[in-house]
Amino acid sequence: MSNILGLDLGTSSVKALLIDANQGVLASATTTLQVTRLREGWSEQNPADWIAAARDAIDQIKGQSPSALSAVTGIGLSGQMHGATLLDKHDEPLRAAILWNDTRSHLEAAMLDALPAFRRLTGNIVFPGFTAPKLQWCRANEPSLFDSVQTVLLPKDYLRLWLSGDKITDLSDASGTGWLEVGKRRWSGELLAATGLGTEAMPRLVEGSAPGGELRRELRQRWGIKQPVCIAGGAGDNAATACGLGVVDDASAFLSLGTSGVLFAATRSFRPAPTSAVHCFCHALEDTWHQMGVILSATDALNWFSRVLGVEAAALTSELGDHPTLPTGMTFLPYLSGERTPHNEARAMGTFTGLSHRDDRRSMTAAILIGVAFALRDSLLALDAAGTKVERVIAVGGGSQSRTWLQTIANALQIPVDCPAGGDFGAALGAARLGLVAAHGLSPQTVLTPPVIDRVLEPDPAVKAHFDDAYSRYRRLYPAITAT
Repeated sequence: MSNILGLDLGTSSVKALLIDANQGVLASATTTLQVTRLREGWSEQNPADWIAAARDAIDQIKGQSPSALSAVTGIGLSGQMHGATLLDKHDEPLRAAILWNDTRSHLEAAMLDALPAFRRLTGNIVFPGFTAPKLQWCRANEPSLFDSVQTVLLPKDYLRLWLSGDKITDLSDASGTGWLEVGKRRWSGELLAATGLGTEAMPRLVEGSAPGGELRRELRQRWGIKQPVCIAGGAGDNAATACGLGVVDDASAFLSLGTSGVLFAATRSFRPAPTSAVHCFCHALEDTWHQMGVILSATDALNWFSRVLGVEAAALTSELGDHPTLPTGMTFLPYLSGERTPHNEARAMGTFTGLSHRDDRRSMTAAILIGVAFALRDSLLALDAAGTKVERVIAVGGGSQSRTWLQTIANALQIPVDCPAGGDFGAALGAARLGLVAAHGLSPQTVLTPPVIDRVLEPDPAVKAHFDDAYSRYRRLYPAITAT
């Protein structure tokens, strides 16, 4: 018997998922994490908390099924991207990790982005959330700490260091640092030098489906594992989710409706389009890339409204019934944490416009769902302009539990939305699948298959004109606000 463990280090939790060789789920466990926000725009976590949470989640797995855990032969890793985990010469963290949604380095990001080499070599805008500008911020604001930096790791790879003692990352995660030549799949000495670093500060690169370390004997003993355990290169969270959904063929795509919103499409070639604010990253598979539109507030927008009203988000969406409402004169811009695609503006802010006495909680909830859907339509058009035509998507994430929201998105994007049958198809499964490929040398195409689709939400042609008119108003609003 051979089982595989997937570990997904998210922003709010660490999830462990144990599967068998046929990808059947044997056990799962989740341990929560907290984010520290010392100032406006800051977002940090203590790397020690990641290890404690991962240890706890795996211990829970052992409690559920010790014999199944003892049969593990492979581990796959997934994690939140971009986080700057800065280690000293003893491999100890020098400070709390600066996370993906931290915007303190927006000025440093703009300075790096103004250097032509960054877009030319990475194929991407240097976003404030990327790792490189975070190091520039440390260089300017914490110079003595910066001088002590020996290694920069991404969050999931700090877990790898604990698990194996190896400093390794995969190419999908490395793509979000701002230091990788994404088309050539290698670190750039030129870009690292621009931020005061060298390649010696970077972990070794491997493909996501390739071996990337081996579990330490001490941890094997802790969990009752006698045989060697291969740790896969793994993936950043979005590429891992794609592996969980089988989104690996050219132009296959998924839509993630989580805290942030992601429209992700796999590509067989490197198609950079930085002016559109589309991310172009390496996929977790060899000779495969992906394009991605990212909005920073998806379910986070609804959760904000929920907190303001003191009403559960599920209760707000249930008031809309089973059928999405048509757009009204009210427009919501979901830029509560700034925006990436298509605006690349950390200081963008959310708005309600067109309010009247007729509006109430229900109509404002509907406007939020429609506003998020239109932000995703921005990403769809940006991908199209970048050379990738997305004709349908698989929906995942917490927001995908709302049929009303998914139908709203189908109407707004005017493409079918596929809903998987029951099961876990997220980043933890994708990580486990990569672990299965790496541990046993299997073909990725035979392992990374798409799920069974339970239902398809087709766009309603009867409401197309209503959504087109409302989207035109939505598109005009942001430039009008920023011009004042």
